[in-house]
Amino acid sequence: MFSKPRHLLVLLVALGLFAAACSGGDDSSSDTSLVVSSSTTAASEIEIPTVDESTGADDSTSSDESTLGATSDAELVVVLQLGPLTGLPIDASVADRPALAAKIDNVGPARPQAGLNQADIVYEERVEGGLTRLLAVFHSQDAPVLGPIRSARSTDVPILTPLQQPLFAWSGANAAFAALIRSVAIRDVGFDAQPSAYSRAADRRAPSNLMSSTSVLWDLVSDSGAPPRALNHLGPGAVFEAGVPAVGVDVSYRGTTVTHTWDAEVEGWARTQNGSPHVDTEGVQVAPPNVIVQFVDYRASGQVDSTGAVVPEAVLEGNGTIWVLSNGRILEGTWTKDNVTAPTQYFDMSGDPILLTPGSTWVLLPEPGEAVLN
Repeated sequence: MFSKPRHLLVLLVALGLFAAACSGGDDSSSDTSLVVSSSTTAASEIEIPTVDESTGADDSTSSDESTLGATSDAELVVVLQLGPLTGLPIDASVADRPALAAKIDNVGPARPQAGLNQADIVYEERVEGGLTRLLAVFHSQDAPVLGPIRSARSTDVPILTPLQQPLFAWSGANAAFAALIRSVAIRDVGFDAQPSAYSRAADRRAPSNLMSSTSVLWDLVSDSGAPPRALNHLGPGAVFEAGVPAVGVDVSYRGTTVTHTWDAEVEGWARTQNGSPHVDTEGVQVAPPNVIVQFVDYRASGQVDSTGAVVPEAVLEGNGTIWVLSNGRILEGTWTKDNVTAPTQYFDMSGDPILLTPGSTWVLLPEPGEAVLN
């Protein structure tokens, strides 16, 4: 089932408030504007100036000042915070909470997953056997049911650390990977640390049946601190016009094939996996407004799984090529990441930061040559 993405509904509310602001008073003398300020350490804010509907004056002024009516430049500012991971207006009650990252299984028995459509950013990593696993990052929305949650890999570390002490939900790992994960700045809300926060779904088979909830996991920590801005987004009302029109992209991770195809009705890139629509447990199509294909190299991690297969590790420090898909268009650019704790930055071929459509983003991590446009 397809549904209108929630980010559009929230944005329409914000723009509706702005339109209402602009309609009050005499347009010839009202000083109304939309100002977007941003921060790399907290949610951004939209300041929407409004005027008193009956007089055109700032309704916070004294009665004498309000008699200025249409000649007044006074304004009342309504502030809407923007989520640092989506660029969309965010509820102030959740704006200061930390990011929550969850390692989500992506093999056949694990699908459909719960909570993917509520994630702000989802990273797709190749693991052993040509399969993929997802690292879903939550901040602006809750997922009442989340999972199936699986084990961590070394590739997770350079994704987690720039989020500045995120909560991390994971089912465990081998001794080497577990020690690595626990050595970095995360808040461990994994199964081993918080077993009471998890349950086994009766309609699924282990190991693809470990479930939780974002609210349960967030309740495990009392301190706050919003994540830094992970991506750059266009301001409200702006449209992604960079690049050229595109139908979609096919990506092959050797044992897993995915496609993202533009769907104008939902204004997102509808995802299929191994030929089947990728939907969540509610039957809602996964169709993020942004997809970044970030070409990376993989190397042997030095570990093997229980079958003896070598566990690959994505090389996420350095630089490389990207394809950015947004608003039915594709833009070629570059990525760079200075060190394990630095954020990944995305630039167009002129060296300017790429501004995405506000909303969720999927970041796919194939090797060069594993993706083609369709």
